[in-house]
Amino acid sequence: MSNNTAENSQVTLDEAAVAEFLSSTPDFFSRHQHLLAELYVPHDSGRAVSLVERQTAVLREKNQTLAGRLSELVDIARFNDLQFNKTRRMVLSLLEAHTLDDVAVAIDESLCQDFNGDETALILFSESAFESNDLRCVHPDATGPIEALISSNLASVGQLNEAQNRFVFGEAAIRVQSAAVVPLVQGETIGLLAVGSYDAHYFQSSQGTLLLSYVGEVLSRVVSRLTH
Repeated sequence: MSNNTAENSQVTLDEAAVAEFLSSTPDFFSRHQHLLAELYVPHDSGRAVSLVERQTAVLREKNQTLAGRLSELVDIARFNDLQFNKTRRMVLSLLEAHTLDDVAVAIDESLCQDFNGDETALILFSESAFESNDLRCVHPDATGPIEALISSNLASVGQLNEAQNRFVFGEAAIRVQSAAVVPLVQGETIGLLAVGSYDAHYFQSSQGTLLLSYVGEVLSRVVSRLTH
């Protein structure tokens, strides 16, 4: 017996077994109705399109669409859960900070390691300089290049212009191609947090800023406490 003959015989045998099973179990599909959406059951209606076939096709298509949408929602939920856990770790690190240097280190470690940033910048606005090796202190009257970034007190993502990029990231600006920026506000604007990427498409204006804004609110309170 050739391989083709053997395969055909096996298929025939399997189909016969299935047919016999269904014949002896007439209520099978009533107990497994979800299988009906996967079956193709032609309905003899000549050249006309059978309403039954059309309804079945529509239901099958709808089922596939809903399954795809459900999978998409599950992926989004997993991503959001991951982002929440990363943000939670960063917030806890900030709350445990005792100095401004601790704050800067916590921010750098979290944004670069957990959120895949390439550069971070923490800038505080003050008329008197702070003693810190990991953040910059800028006089409130010298914020001209970034005025557009802090005037609205809202987080923003995308590409900075050359002057903004240089002001925020200093010597690293030549490598930073996109960034996320959030003003630090506690009654008044007290500083700026920024994370930069060497990838021009990593931070885009279409991205949400909810978590970034939340981090900014927590950081604003921590910095305000430590500077007073």
